[in-house]
Amino acid sequence: MATRDLSRLAKQVKAHRWELFTSRKAAADSAGVSKDTWQRVEEGLEVRETTYAKIDKALGWASGSCIAISEGGNPVFVDSSKAGGASAPAAQQKLTVEAVRRAAFEAARAKMPAAPIGDIDAFSEELVEVLRRTGDIGDES
Repeated sequence: MATRDLSRLAKQVKAHRWELFTSRKAAADSAGVSKDTWQRVEEGLEVRETTYAKIDKALGWASGSCIAISEGGNPVFVDSSKAGGASAPAAQQKLTVEAVRRAAFEAARAKMPAAPIGDIDAFSEELVEVLRRTGDIGDES
């Protein structure tokens, strides 16, 4: 994993928030996080991975954009009409539950070969639930 530059992320989140929202509270409400949590991101402090996913969605970025920015990349805009960002291909916007489970299982087995299968299955299910909450997969997938 690349080293994360949270100050770089903070600058981009703040700049884009100014374009979309009248206040930090409005942005936080849209994301479903507290104003203090949003402020932590804008100050370059660490937050949970699920928080980054919520901020991605509130800012109109594809899931994973906050992480990509912090690792030197650029956001991917879900709405291709936004200037300055690439649009996310349709195949990347929605994943099937089975594809997520399979990818999580294979990645966990590759990186943690000694982990019990039950733990890997539990991790896979939790990942599916996180992606459901962020809207990246649906219940019917």
